[in-house]
Amino acid sequence: MEVGRLHVLADANLRLDASPIDYVLLAFYFALVLGIGYMARRSVSSSLDFFLSGRSLPAWVTGLAFISANLGAVEIMGMSANGVLYGLPTVHYFWIGAIPAMLFLGIVMMPFYYGSKVRSVPEFMLRRFGKPAHLVNGISFASAQILIAGANLFLLASVVNLLLGWPLWVSIIVAAAVVLSYTALGGLSAAIYNEVLQFFVIVAALLPLTIVGLVKVGGWQGLVDKVTASPGGDAQLHSWPGDNLTGFGNSFLSILGLVFGLGFVLSFGYWTTNFVEVQRAMASKSMSAARRTPIIGAFPKMLVPFIVIIPGMIAAVTVSEYVQDKQVLLDGGDAPSGVTANNAILLLMRDLLPNGMLGVALAGLLASFMAGMAANLSSFNTVFTYDIWQSYVKKNESDGYYLRLGRLVTAIGTVLAIGTAFIASNSGNILTYLQDLFSFFNAPLFATFILGMFWKRMTPTAGWVGLVSGTASAITVWLLSQAGVLGLTGQGISFVAAGTAFVVDIAVSVAVSLATAPKPEAQLVGLVYSLTPKESLKHDETGDDAGWYRKPGLLAGIVLILTIALNIIF
Repeated sequence: MEVGRLHVLADANLRLDASPIDYVLLAFYFALVLGIGYMARRSVSSSLDFFLSGRSLPAWVTGLAFISANLGAVEIMGMSANGVLYGLPTVHYFWIGAIPAMLFLGIVMMPFYYGSKVRSVPEFMLRRFGKPAHLVNGISFASAQILIAGANLFLLASVVNLLLGWPLWVSIIVAAAVVLSYTALGGLSAAIYNEVLQFFVIVAALLPLTIVGLVKVGGWQGLVDKVTASPGGDAQLHSWPGDNLTGFGNSFLSILGLVFGLGFVLSFGYWTTNFVEVQRAMASKSMSAARRTPIIGAFPKMLVPFIVIIPGMIAAVTVSEYVQDKQVLLDGGDAPSGVTANNAILLLMRDLLPNGMLGVALAGLLASFMAGMAANLSSFNTVFTYDIWQSYVKKNESDGYYLRLGRLVTAIGTVLAIGTAFIASNSGNILTYLQDLFSFFNAPLFATFILGMFWKRMTPTAGWVGLVSGTASAITVWLLSQAGVLGLTGQGISFVAAGTAFVVDIAVSVAVSLATAPKPEAQLVGLVYSLTPKESLKHDETGDDAGWYRKPGLLAGIVLILTIALNIIF
């Protein structure tokens, strides 16, 4: 369906009018990306270097990589699509649905991850619950990363399609080849250093687009006036209660869904157990740096809505296709012009940016897509190599064997992502597609994780049975919504599915734990909060970790105060 829409865009002469200088800028950017991958390759001499950067990176690098890995195609295209359809309530994905969980990861959970020296989140599950839960988590995580990588790849290819007019399948293969090249060359180090570069390129691309767009609509007040008069009305200008986003039709239920479904289950499930993010923090050179990584990332995360959601709102009232067809899109129909909400950033670039600046903007957009896909691939190759292949297929091979395997698995993951890119192409709003995936995979994992970390009585059997039950319940809720049994619109279905998965996982895990035998307490030290000596959770505050501005608790407090202020203002 989406493939056809892209061809409609191209046929309607909506291709971006790039000039030679734009192509020169893009070529320079791609050369730089591949060069970073080649240079990072020289520092890869072991599997630990390839998969975890040798645990040697400073906090500011891992912090920016942490947020850049999330600032991918889905974040930019999906959040701007939400800006078109729903407006300011989309900020909940940042201020409610990200930052509290990021602070919790840095303050509470990173000491367990980093201190235990595990190489992945599934490996933590292995130590806490044993092999069945480990294998279930490893397979589900690897599957999720391939599906999400496919979504990033599809959006990356759609830009190439609109820019060059290449067939979508050619665009997908070329885009995949570039990401594969630098990820397979330099492993996690190449991905992280490119993510830092990509963060600055993305900001350099989207900030001018936002400023130029606001000037065009007459500033903030001009945007307010135009949005109020557009389909959806002034509900798009207030973040609370967000009825249009959740589709619940009841303000109390909408707030409950946002706070519990998004702010607690989906958010904490994603940010605290998703190895894509945790892997960046685990590459840090010290416990203090690992704890600061997500907190440092929270500072720019607070401001990202202003360069991804606001452009979507501007596009909704200035791009002719949206002015004509927005009500059709809100009703879930196919726009006569062929556009979807996912096209917002591209169409705004087409209308607002001159040549030269367009090249920078396109580089930023492509950078975001590659950052997201590279993050998915680097975490996929780690989990598949360590948690599936090494644990259950080839256990005692040399380190060089696993290094070579990691590069091969990166290539295999890329091929699989090409396949899942066509699955993602069927979604009119890519963010909805991703939120559904998170409700399947992350929400039950968080329930298992948090119960196992704070309840020593939870048993190994409960670990894997709870995970499977939670995932099955989320998929059941989604299937019921697709069949029309649950009449929800907007993105509320993912909130309901996530909440259901969490509750079912907890209930099943408690019931199974009470009927089965737990591990001896001696085996749970460092894995369960009450059994872990508090000294082992503390970090060094000397040398590179000294100074008040390097205190994780203080930094987290500052972020929390600023986030509360933003929620009050908007």
